[in-house]
Amino acid sequence: MDKAYEGDETRQLVFDLGMTPVVPPKENRIAVWEYDREMYKKRNEVERLFRRLKGFRRIFFRFEKLDVVFKFFVNFALIVDKLVSVNRP
Repeated sequence: MDKAYEGDETRQLVFDLGMTPVVPPKENRIAVWEYDREMYKKRNEVERLFRRLKGFRRIFFRFEKLDVVFKFFVNFALIVDKLVSVNRP
C-alpha cells in the first residue's frame, strides 16, 4: 500500500484479509495511526528493485515461454543489478 491507498475502506479490507497495512497516514488526516517505518522503507526498496528490473525488456515483456528460462533471466538480472550497485559510487 501507498499513501494513495490509505483510505479507511482499503485499510479495513487489508485487515479483513489478515494482513497488516504498512502505510503512513496522509498529513491532513485527523485520526492518525502508528505504522512500521522500517517495513515501509523495505517496501520502497522492493518497488525500486522492480523498477530496475523493468529495464530488462526480456523480463518485462516475458519473451521466454518456458518458466525455467524466465527464472534464469530474472536471476541474471538480479546478479547484474547487484554488481552494478556494488560498483556505483
